Amino acid sequence: MKTTLDKALDASVPEKRHGPRLVRLLAGTLSLHGLLVAASFFMLYPLLWMLASSFKPESIIFTDLSLIPPSFDFANYTQGWTALQQSFTVFFKNSIIVAVLVVIGNVLSCSITAYAFARLEFRGRRFWFVVMLGTLMLPYHVTLIPQYVLFLKLGWIDTFLPLIVPKFLAADAFFIFLMVQFFRGIPRELDEAAVLDGCSPWRIYWKIMMPLSLPVLTTTAIFSFIWTWNDFLGPLVYLNDASNYTVPLALRSFMDSTGQSAWGQLFAMSVLAILPIFLFFLFFQRLIIEGVAHSGMKR
Repeated sequence: MKTTLDKALDASVPEKRHGPRLVRLLAGTLSLHGLLVAASFFMLYPLLWMLASSFKPESIIFTDLSLIPPSFDFANYTQGWTALQQSFTVFFKNSIIVAVLVVIGNVLSCSITAYAFARLEFRGRRFWFVVMLGTLMLPYHVTLIPQYVLFLKLGWIDTFLPLIVPKFLAADAFFIFLMVQFFRGIPRELDEAAVLDGCSPWRIYWKIMMPLSLPVLTTTAIFSFIWTWNDFLGPLVYLNDASNYTVPLALRSFMDSTGQSAWGQLFAMSVLAILPIFLFFLFFQRLIIEGVAHSGMKR
């Protein structure tokens, strides 16, 4: 017969065996997190250095690589805001106008097109859907010259119209495909019930599909805003007058062709240019993940 002490010793053996395994698991987890933190720091170092350099005098920007400036001097921000021919208020206003109208155009036109592909029956639907997907493989530079010639004939050069009007014509096939995948996951029984109640296809789209598609619509809006805000090539091609410049074009103006560049002011305005999209992504990142995840799921 085993005594109580023997039974207690036998019961403690599994705990002793699991102890080293837990230690190894904890050590591996800490090592992995430490590696991820180090990798994140190396990825964020250029942005952190730019932020620190925006507060440094221009004479020490490229000699002092530390992330802590000797003193927080806001002269680069105040001088950079009015350093160009136009105040940065004008450039931010232009970027906001273009970005907001592009968001509205993409959300409306792409959702209507995606609804037609996902829910309506019409001749050649599969063929045109494949054609639409084929445009995803066309680089932007391939269609740049024909589009420029078209907008030149229409007299739209040096206006915001070439940047905005195509978005109201469902020109972004990526968002159409994203919404089609999401719409296909919404039960068709809702459409059938709405038809029995006398709803037209337009009413089904507006009253049923749109309210249920908030995640994918938000994803489209966020990506449209970020891509438009950061777009450099489009405004560079179509905008000539400095009063129409968007923020990326204005930042390029700090780079003088003779080699004399206001680096401190450039970094300060770059920090302000990044701030809107950073806040936009920070507040809506949950909806981005939810929209992308649901767009690829079958429910």
